[in-house]
Amino acid sequence: MTPALPVPRSGLGVGRDVYTVSRLNAEVRAVLETGFPLIWVQGELSNLSRPSSGHLYFSLKDSFAQVRCALFRMRRTHLRFEPRDGMEVLVRARISLYEARGEYQLIVEHMEPAGEGALRQALEVLKTRLAAEGLFDTARKKPLPPLPRRIGVLSSASGAAIHDVLTVLGRRFPSIPVVIYPIPVQGAEAPPAIVEMLRLADARGECDVLLLTRGGGSLEDLMAFNDERVARAIFATRLPIVSAVGHEIDITVADLVADRRAATPSAAAELLSPDRTEVARRIDALAGRLGRQVEHRRRLLLARLERLTGSLRHLHPRRDLEQRQQRLDDLEQRRQRAMRHRIERGHTRLERAHARLHAVSPTQRLQRAGPVLVGLRHRLHRAAALSLERRRARLAGLGRSLEALSPLATLERGYSITRRAADGAILRDAKAAAYGDLIETRLADGRLLSRVEKRET
Repeated sequence: MTPALPVPRSGLGVGRDVYTVSRLNAEVRAVLETGFPLIWVQGELSNLSRPSSGHLYFSLKDSFAQVRCALFRMRRTHLRFEPRDGMEVLVRARISLYEARGEYQLIVEHMEPAGEGALRQALEVLKTRLAAEGLFDTARKKPLPPLPRRIGVLSSASGAAIHDVLTVLGRRFPSIPVVIYPIPVQGAEAPPAIVEMLRLADARGECDVLLLTRGGGSLEDLMAFNDERVARAIFATRLPIVSAVGHEIDITVADLVADRRAATPSAAAELLSPDRTEVARRIDALAGRLGRQVEHRRRLLLARLERLTGSLRHLHPRRDLEQRQQRLDDLEQRRQRAMRHRIERGHTRLERAHARLHAVSPTQRLQRAGPVLVGLRHRLHRAAALSLERRRARLAGLGRSLEALSPLATLERGYSITRRAADGAILRDAKAAAYGDLIETRLADGRLLSRVEKRET
């Protein structure tokens, strides 16, 4: 607001538009701020001041002149470097006037090290060319494994990024092994070193997924990840790659070529590691399904055995009794093999699951579930053994009644039955057995296991 003019005490000011200093500076400021657009100015920093308000005041000079500048706190938070006296910078600013002293100044909206503008222009040209070649196409990006067996991390071995990644992985799923491929993350030697390490990690194939990462920095600091050689090496890699370079606002060429981009190294670690609570829940569900399937299969086999046993009671002729007895033996063996196979598979999966959960310090819920699963397994074994014992007792009774018709009487006279151990097939010809086959010989009293070393016909 323009201050009111004092009433002149003499007639000298009558009819004249007399400005106060405040009014003059206010109107000059309005002319400067409306008469000039945002401009780019390059110069050297000097007289840098950092008051407690958080604003930044400095002069921008060249060999012949200087101008005062102000960078307010809200804009300062977006700087990617720390300004210093003597640093050559490029600023985008609007022209204004500080009314209290009548000094014209630049209100800085953006500041970057000098030369960064040329880097950005060259970077945009590179992005356009690589996009035209299809290096950024989403259709060719590879999916990430839901549960990696091993994660490879390409980063500086002493940087904060690798520390953040290992901290998050250790918290979320510490049983996943991590292979660190150390690389320089800035400087002229960084791009060829990154390319070579990508090729090495891809050739070794010891990881399911690779993470390329480093912390934040200026555009010049991140240029190793805007290098065309690095972009083409990422594109040629067979393993899926996650890129997490810089902060959330930094988007490099490596981020665009990679199969997935994460805003920060910590976010990349969360993206690659599953939640161990969810894994534990899935293991519980699989264990329950296994128990239900085994019990269902056992009941089906027992019901089938009951039906076959009932049919045998109604078949009296010798021929039918012999065939039914042989069929019953065959079904019994198949049932036993099926039960053993399913139980062994269940044991194997449970042992692997328990081993992995033990390695990651399982919760109390899993500790309580362990004894329950063991108890169920023991109950299953006892129930199966008791059921088999009852059936054997019943079969023994039938066998004694058919003993006179049993082929075992033939074995008592010195004959034997030879089977191939692998599939139980009866051998009637020496050519039916191959060298090294394991064979089972049934005698009147017991069995012999032997291996074929010579064959005569």
